This record gives sequence, structure tokens and C-alpha cells, in this order.
Amino acid sequence: MAAKMSKKISAASARSHTRKTQQKSSIPVPSRMFGKILAVLLVGFLAYAYRAMQPLPPKICGTPDGPPVTAPRIKLSDGRHLAYKEHGVPRDQAKHKIVFIHGYDSNRHDAVVATGLSPEVTEGLGVYIVSIDRPGYGESDPNPKRTVKSLAFDVEELADQLGLGSKFYVVGFSMGGQAVWTLLKYIPHRLAGAALLAPVTNYWWPNFPTNLSNEAFSHQLTQDRWNLRVAHYLPWLTNWWNTQNFFPACSAASYNPGVLSSQDLELIPKYRARRDLYAQVRQQGQHESLHRDLMIGFGTWEFDPVDLENPFPNNEGSVHLWQGDEDKLVPVTLQRYIAQRQPWIQYHEIPGAGHMFPILDGMADKIVKALLIGETNDS
Repeated sequence: MAAKMSKKISAASARSHTRKTQQKSSIPVPSRMFGKILAVLLVGFLAYAYRAMQPLPPKICGTPDGPPVTAPRIKLSDGRHLAYKEHGVPRDQAKHKIVFIHGYDSNRHDAVVATGLSPEVTEGLGVYIVSIDRPGYGESDPNPKRTVKSLAFDVEELADQLGLGSKFYVVGFSMGGQAVWTLLKYIPHRLAGAALLAPVTNYWWPNFPTNLSNEAFSHQLTQDRWNLRVAHYLPWLTNWWNTQNFFPACSAASYNPGVLSSQDLELIPKYRARRDLYAQVRQQGQHESLHRDLMIGFGTWEFDPVDLENPFPNNEGSVHLWQGDEDKLVPVTLQRYIAQRQPWIQYHEIPGAGHMFPILDGMADKIVKALLIGETNDS
């Protein structure tokens, strides 16, 4: 009877039953586990990104792992050391004493005014020049707390310790020229005069008309526009941006000839002939030298050069701004605007000149004579 009551199972029903059984036997992964896996991956990625963005510690000169100290140095009030090099007549015999501030990716050896000054001018005017390594460059200790104003007080301490007197002259080239604005702002009472040679301009200085700064910015290489945006808006990303291999970094640091004028390219052999002196430039690391320059130079400033007051209202000194009209690194249009807004600045525009005009034959004599005795001959 039981055999009669048994039901026949079709092949289709058997296959359907088997599929249902297999589906029910699979092990589901809880949604919470997915969340944990994603969280672990995210944490891992962030940890990797954080490490990638952290700069390598600097190799400080004179430490067991750092380069040797070969230059004379002074010890600043905060314990850092500032390296320097002396040029010209002996300090105690000088009639005029000048502090020279070097530019980006350079050091105390690249004192373009001192090295190009003729013996006739040096001895005839009694010129003494001391060039420094800016913090993090060469043999000067890095300054992780560096600000827009800090170099001005470093220079003041240097002048006091070397006995340069109550007043001294200052000359700065490129990024060093930009630094001269800070001396005019914070220690104008210590200056006898100042010369800014192709000083780097900050596109975010608020007094620049928007259309003027935007146009000047647009003429920069694409890689530099991105690099400067990072330095201004995301300074904490500057180290990674300039050390990664996905995008081109700062053109000046990579020696991209695209930022050089035709005259600059002609001067390259003369410039490179001295490169054996520059092995020290980056020896302590790039972050506290090159990258810190970008973050400070193109960051948010505490003042605008256009707002500066005349430091020599009684004509007891003078301020000179020198600029080549074919400079591809520093826009001439922005320098003209500053000079127009600040009539007390003596503006010297050099036709056909690029960024490296200070190493032209005879140019150092012209710059120094204009600064010290008011002799001007821009041709």
C-alpha cells in the first residue's frame, strides 16, 4: 500500500530542489564585516598617505649623521647657527658694509653681486659684503618655525655679532630679493639702503589687482601653477607634491629650461661653471630649504609690500628694484605695479634681460654704485 502511495519526482523538480539546497547552503558575509574590511583598508591607505607626506628629517651640519661644518657661523639667540662668507675689503677697513641674501636653491657662494664686483669698485668704495646661507641651506641650521619675518631678525643678529654697525646695506636676489621686503618692514631702522634684484612676487599679495595677478600667473608653466597653488592652499602637501613621481614638480628645482629667457640660456654656461661650489645647497635636505621657501614665499603674508612706508623719508638712504623685462620666472608686470604704487622705490628695468641678469658682465658694478653713491646707468 505504501508503495502505491509513493509519489514520482520529476527530473525538473529534482533540479529545482537541488538549486534551492545549494543556495541555502552558501555562507553569507555579514554587512558589518564588509564595513570592518573597508575601515581597515581606509586606515591603511591613510597611514601610507601620512607617511608619504612626512618629510625626511634634516641632516643638520655638525651632527653625527650630518655634513661637516666648514664655514664660519654665528650662533643665534634661539640656538640655531647661521653660516656666512665674507667678500671684498677687510671688515674693519670697509666704508660700506652689505649683507647679501641668496635666492632659491642656492647658498652663500652664489653672492652674484660680490663675485661679479670689479676690484676698482670694491677697493675704490671700500666695499665689504657678507653673504649668508639662509636657514636650511648650505651650513645654516634649518628653522622649522620659520615665518615671513624670522629671516629679518636673523640678519639683524648677524649684523650685531659681526659688528657691522648701527646701519648696513642689504641686497637680495630672486627669493632673497623677496626677503628684503621683510627687512624693510621689520628692521628699517637698521638699513642704510636696499637693492632687490628680480625679487620673487607672491601672486596672493592682496593689493595686486585680480586681473593683473591672474594674467601674470597664467604665464607661468602649468607645473609651476599647480606647485604654487599647493604651496599656498595646501602647504602641508608641499613635500609630497615635490617628491612624488606622478606630476612634474617645481621647474626651478628641476632646472627646466622652459623657465629661462633667451638671454638666460646664453648665460647658463657661465652660471654652471660655478656649480662645483653648490654641492652644499641641498645637503641638509630639501624640505627645510626648497619646500620651506615655497610655503613661506607663496603663503599668506602678514603685510603687503605695496603698503610699506618709505624707510628713508629724509633721503638718508635709497631702495632700488632691478628687473629684466623678459624674466619668465618673475613677471615684470607685477614689479611695475609695485614701483608705480611706491614712488620712493627707484625702479630699474633692463630691456632684453631675463632672471639671471645680475651675472651679466658689469652689472654688479652698476647695482652697487646705484645703491652706495646714487650713480645710475641702466643701459
